[in-house]
Amino acid sequence: MNMSRTRDTRERLVVIGADAAGMSAASQARRMKGPDELEIVAFERGHFSSYSACGIPYWVGGDVTERDRLIARTPEEHRARDIDLRMRTEVVEIDVDRRRVRARDLESGTESWTSYDKLVIATGACPIRPDMPGADAAGVHGVQTLDDGQALIDTLAHTRGRRAVVVGAGYIGVEMAEALINRDYEVTVLNRGGEPMSTLDPDMGRLVHEAMEGLGITMVNDTEATKVLTGEDGRVRAVATQDGEYPADVVVLGIGVRPETTLAKAAGLPLGSHGGLLTDLAMRVRGHEDIWAGGDCVEVLDLVSGRERHIALGTHANKHGQIIGTNVGGGYATFPGVVGTAVSKVCDLEIARTGLREKDARRAGLQFVSVTIESTSRAGYYPGASSMTVKMLAERRTGRLLGVQIVGREGAGKRVDIAAVALTAGMTVERMTALDLGYAPPFSPVWDPVLVAARKAAAKVQAS
Repeated sequence: MNMSRTRDTRERLVVIGADAAGMSAASQARRMKGPDELEIVAFERGHFSSYSACGIPYWVGGDVTERDRLIARTPEEHRARDIDLRMRTEVVEIDVDRRRVRARDLESGTESWTSYDKLVIATGACPIRPDMPGADAAGVHGVQTLDDGQALIDTLAHTRGRRAVVVGAGYIGVEMAEALINRDYEVTVLNRGGEPMSTLDPDMGRLVHEAMEGLGITMVNDTEATKVLTGEDGRVRAVATQDGEYPADVVVLGIGVRPETTLAKAAGLPLGSHGGLLTDLAMRVRGHEDIWAGGDCVEVLDLVSGRERHIALGTHANKHGQIIGTNVGGGYATFPGVVGTAVSKVCDLEIARTGLREKDARRAGLQFVSVTIESTSRAGYYPGASSMTVKMLAERRTGRLLGVQIVGREGAGKRVDIAAVALTAGMTVERMTALDLGYAPPFSPVWDPVLVAARKAAAKVQAS
């Protein structure tokens, strides 16, 4: 009888989505409250929970040899922590007024309603599939989930030809181009922009372009895929553009992702200009006291421009989950925003950015100066020193740091963290020049490349 009363009086948290944000929220809420106080029910439509989607290109490319190395916590491990995780079960409706969700078992097709006291929406993002004929043909793959990665690996294992076309040249496209090169494919990247990596300014993207071609990747810029051509067997044989056809035995869509907010939109929850859910600093959905959202399905505040933006990164998703779980569990935590830091690589080329690009600064109405410098990763006389290019934007007159982009070899990418901290602190480029960074010839020149750029930017601000 006592157990019955306990179950009747405890709150129920329902979580939609069992990856980074969702299960971080569930796990943190469980740490805050035991099963006698809080029942946790989580729904996941896929086959896996709590995995690193960011690691999929490296699994496809062979750097990560086993799929399970990308899984941080299995469904069984979550259940052992008193979280009722229901796999292969898709939530198909949120009834905000009656505080319940309708879920469908994807194996049996049966549906049922589950009520909630508190709800977490962590539906993630979905790959953007081009609106063109043949995009769903056999041999065409988006890469967002472990299921997607497994499907691509299976295709690669059974495909006789060695020609691959990657549609899109953002982070996903560039990383998948590397993965396919590592598998000895002939790779062509079709890019609708003028240069790859639209998260960089075009002059920095050009450096990526040149490096990719040096690796044997064929870059085709200023072109748009218009159709996937198939053979008699229904499998992809080529990708057509307005300028011609590019033979392909496999096609990977690397156009990017968009927030998966179909459920939220149907439920009347507030969405931003990028299609992501809008939340307050506590990650609570605006206007809804007992609904939270986090991860790739939300928009976040850009601390530099002051505008909302959509950034799909596991780092943010895990932080969102921790904050949501703390608040659901009766504590207090907030997510102040981001500065837009990202780092990637294609083979030995490292690519990093944080803050605003030139077009972002103009869109925000900011006046700025920009500088670009060439430096080395180590003291020039020390063996193994490699070149890197650093571009820095600073606000005119005030000298406030606005953004940094770095392209180079070993030791280049993680230097962006210096700028990320400076941006978060609201530092000026003049103040950055006095930063007490670690120095020794194997790690840096006397003047670190980021500080060389800061000195040059400070001089330009003073002269403006």
